[in-house]
Amino acid sequence: MAREFQRGHKAKISDLTPGTDLYVGVQISGPGLTFDISCFGLDADEQLSDDRYFIFFNQPKSPEESIQLLGAQAGDTESFRVTLDRIPANIHKLSFTATIDGAGQMSQVGPGYVRIVAGGEEVVRYAFTGSEFTTERAVMLGDFYLKDVWRFAAVGQGFDGGLDALLKNFGGEVAEEAPAAPQQQTAAPSFAPPPQATAPAPSFGAPAASQAPQVPQPAPSFGAPAAQAPAPTPQQQMHAAPTIAAPMPPMGGTVPPPAPAPAPYGQPVQQPQFGQVPGQPVPAAPYGQQAPAPYGQQPPGMPQGVPQGVPQAGAGLQAALQPYKETATGQRWTPQNQQLMRVDLTMGGTPVLARQGSMVMYQGKVDFSYKGAGFAGRIVGNATGQEMQLMRCTGRGQVFLAEDGSHLHAIELQGDGICVSAESVLAFDESLQHEVRRIEGHGIPGGALFTMQFQGTGTVIVKTHGVPVVLPVTPTTFADCNAIVAWSSASQVIISSQVRLRRNAYPGHSGETVNLQFRGAPGNFIVVQPYEV
Repeated sequence: MAREFQRGHKAKISDLTPGTDLYVGVQISGPGLTFDISCFGLDADEQLSDDRYFIFFNQPKSPEESIQLLGAQAGDTESFRVTLDRIPANIHKLSFTATIDGAGQMSQVGPGYVRIVAGGEEVVRYAFTGSEFTTERAVMLGDFYLKDVWRFAAVGQGFDGGLDALLKNFGGEVAEEAPAAPQQQTAAPSFAPPPQATAPAPSFGAPAASQAPQVPQPAPSFGAPAAQAPAPTPQQQMHAAPTIAAPMPPMGGTVPPPAPAPAPYGQPVQQPQFGQVPGQPVPAAPYGQQAPAPYGQQPPGMPQGVPQGVPQAGAGLQAALQPYKETATGQRWTPQNQQLMRVDLTMGGTPVLARQGSMVMYQGKVDFSYKGAGFAGRIVGNATGQEMQLMRCTGRGQVFLAEDGSHLHAIELQGDGICVSAESVLAFDESLQHEVRRIEGHGIPGGALFTMQFQGTGTVIVKTHGVPVVLPVTPTTFADCNAIVAWSSASQVIISSQVRLRRNAYPGHSGETVNLQFRGAPGNFIVVQPYEV
């Protein structure tokens, strides 16, 4: 029986099916709307670093055929075949998307779904409707992502812009933006004519061929949109890859300008610059800098309106701010850097509980309200030191959280549990259950420490001082109770004391008198920070 997913739900593929050869079907429709359904194979940085893993109508399969576009069948608007155990190691995520080809908005779509079928049996289905979107022209439907093992996430995240904007979001660029030709077009794509001169164009409708002569060569199995510029010479044409999808160069960067003509910008040759011989190009500036253009002209390649004294690499604000732009991955929780976390409240439909005052910025319509612990909760919190002053974040938008420059780590729970000190918790999904847990021991008089235990399905954001280390639990694992941050809830914790009566008779000790000893089955862990609170 298929599992019904809601937006934001995630699961291991192995929990859904033991199979790795999967069928992914997408059903989406709307009155007068045409859709392009694609799959982006992304690297560890969630970028399209290899354009061969952009699977769409012009490139229906990856090189090793681990991802294949199958077409409409079995009631699905589009379908794919995904063989997980054949996906290369450099591909860490498969993002399935739908974009509107032409005018329209995602709010106009009717009920649709994305589903996974294994062995002829549907194992999971995520349904959506147009009421979940507004003016977006694209939607990220679902992701296969590698986190130790392959998992599936129901995303359902709207995206402004069409396929081109979505491609740029994943780090690719649109080399040619030619309008699509009618489906009845019969001419072959210009970049790769078929071996037979009379061969018809592919049925999906590639644009008309350029009139420039082409060198005969084998045609790829699927075409790509034709370029508007004149066709390159045979010496320049290196391959016949699709014209879309290539790694995007850094914003603000420019291609080194060609050598200037003898009379640049139409100026007289008889007035040399910088001591050069008349008729010779301007010599290069020392230390790799570009020499100023003659007679107050801007150097070649410099954007218009930029003063000559401004370096090319910093010619605009976009170039300067590019390293700090917002990171949008289509996930509910997204780290922006080591100290800043973004949560998208439109995904998952669950409010977020965050430490009071931890919001540094938000976008959209978001409400913040006080979250009280109740009378009993305050009594327990005060008695154990595990009281959390929380606020509830609800609405539709993105909230950015941070506190005192602490390092932030998103820990995703899927039915398991983790113990974290209340002081080390920044935020968590309200769907998680949390309670105070007591650690008992006989090493010190009345020995007892307390911690917060989180269980269920959701994410908890843990903050640390510096970069922590994660260690497996063994029979000889000890940690300083002032440096420990978190541990798996299945671990057995015992307070261990090195205080001895005879040692107390002497004037001093090591300062490491109380530690926590951890025991547990393989798979349990502890998290320790390089700082003692």
